[in-house]
Amino acid sequence: MNLRQIEIFHAVFLHGTVSAAARSLNVSQPSVTKVLRHAERSIGLTLFERSKGRLIPTQDAHTLFAEVSDIQDRVRSLRQACQNLRHGRGGLLRISALPSLGLGAIPEAVARFMGDHADIMFDLQTLHHDEMVRKLYEHETDIAISFEVPLSAPVAHQVIGEGELVVIYREGDMPGAPPRLHLDELRGHKFISPVQGGPIGRMLSSELSRLEVELDEVVSARTYYVAAALVGAGVGMAIVDNFTAHAALPPGLSSRPLQPAITFDINAVYLQNRPPSRTASAFLAVLATVIEGL
Repeated sequence: MNLRQIEIFHAVFLHGTVSAAARSLNVSQPSVTKVLRHAERSIGLTLFERSKGRLIPTQDAHTLFAEVSDIQDRVRSLRQACQNLRHGRGGLLRISALPSLGLGAIPEAVARFMGDHADIMFDLQTLHHDEMVRKLYEHETDIAISFEVPLSAPVAHQVIGEGELVVIYREGDMPGAPPRLHLDELRGHKFISPVQGGPIGRMLSSELSRLEVELDEVVSARTYYVAAALVGAGVGMAIVDNFTAHAALPPGLSSRPLQPAITFDINAVYLQNRPPSRTASAFLAVLATVIEGL
């Protein structure tokens, strides 16, 4: 399939009719039909079955669509790059970050950076740790900002800051809390736990085991701002990163760091064969400054 056939197939798959696909591409219906038929002949597959005026994708079409979508994304990225060059813009930075960093640190860093680099465009995404390597491999992102570096993967990283685990709680549940809390002080309170497979979950689980502390876990929350919302709803207390606590605490909630402190690195992760550009490195320096100030 050539790029034109891919574009037509993608539009018909998404819109379900030739007329809607033609409108989305600003072309005639006969041209869509002609290109689609030629695509089916060229690959020797039936991609759509007609039913009640709509084109229903076959199983082969569903199999191809994921690959076609990736190609379409790359083509759009290429077109955007060409447009940036045509209008004298400096380029595109594709940055992915954990949701907790996307709530405050990343937006603040982007705002500061664009104050001095108005010609730069950003493509920002949130991701979980188990998505990081795939997004880097498939070039959905150039740099992933995370709390952990994937093991046994051809990636490199640089440390751009440090975070800390904190307890978040309703002020009425722990009036007069000390400046730092021991994990043992959470006994007797309902607890919202992080997912055990994530870096924070592993750090917390290790410390609880070391101290021989068992908490009354009532809910497990994969995303830390969801944990903060559960605390606000009165479900229990939670331990999250300080970035979530800084950005997502509504009125009536407070946070305290732990004693002893549980800290972790914040990493900029990228493929070994695709190190950050000078522009990306300049942005990471701004992000490091923002993180240090939180």
